Amino acid sequence: MTAADKMFVYPKDVDAFGFDWGRLALTVGPEVNAARQFSGGVVDLPPGKGHTRHNHPGAEEIIFIISGTGEQMVEDDQGNPIVREVTTGCTVFVPESRFHSTLNTGDEPMKIFVVYSPAGPELALRELPDFRVIPAGQ
Repeated sequence: MTAADKMFVYPKDVDAFGFDWGRLALTVGPEVNAARQFSGGVVDLPPGKGHTRHNHPGAEEIIFIISGTGEQMVEDDQGNPIVREVTTGCTVFVPESRFHSTLNTGDEPMKIFVVYSPAGPELALRELPDFRVIPAGQ
């Protein structure tokens, strides 16, 4: 990729992280285009799939629902789960280090754009037992 190409990145153009629950294609971040303040990409969740309760120590997250319907949980300050139905156009803010989870409750694939600030929490995903690399274009 040229420097200009790195400013305009499609999910199909980068290797994706594959998991039993779906995939994440990082389209912005230090390893992709030298972004320093944040990282992000597109998450695809098949019907009935989702990621379990987890957090990103020291990082905030934005979750934007591109398409589909799901159930989003974000814990409040006291650790109580707040659960809402989310659908196309919803933005979810996950405060720093807060536990959260997402489940596709619809009949169609769910597509989400996530942003982490600062960059880095996505790198820990490589340590999960079901992690695999999905080559660009697949």
